[in-house]
Amino acid sequence: MLDKKVVELLNQQVNKELYSAYLYLDFSNYYYDEGLDGFGNWYKIQAQEERDHAMLFVQYLQNNGEKVVLEAIDKPAVALTSAKVVLEEGLKHEQYVTSLIHAIYDAAYSVKDFRTMQFLDWFVKEQGEEETNAEGLIKKFDLFGGDPKSLYMLDNELGARVYSAPSLVL
Repeated sequence: MLDKKVVELLNQQVNKELYSAYLYLDFSNYYYDEGLDGFGNWYKIQAQEERDHAMLFVQYLQNNGEKVVLEAIDKPAVALTSAKVVLEEGLKHEQYVTSLIHAIYDAAYSVKDFRTMQFLDWFVKEQGEEETNAEGLIKKFDLFGGDPKSLYMLDNELGARVYSAPSLVL
């Protein structure tokens, strides 16, 4: 059996990951509305990844005989005022998710729950990649976003991204 506090945090993370998917779908819709379909595609894939992350937490809880508790998913409350603001909000959100993963890891560590810590190792690495990707998008936008031709090329680059399901073995 898992520690009660760890189970509570894992369940909260299921809902946070589903919120992340909802948020990124909102970002995707913003970009599609702005005619930046490549950016829209990039965030649509981000939304798919977050949904799959939620399902990994669900599966982990179920594999450990724990009840999965789903809560209502809040409507995103981020003001999407420009293409760059969306990217900045994406980075802030990834940093927030990183803090959540670290909190679960810390709770598991405090009760010597090595199984959960091992499960979370993949997410720790994933969050490092997510923050790096978000920072990279901001840098590229700063470099190319002011020039229509360059923005067009960046949008095409992001439009080429395809979805790849996570390869975490539970």
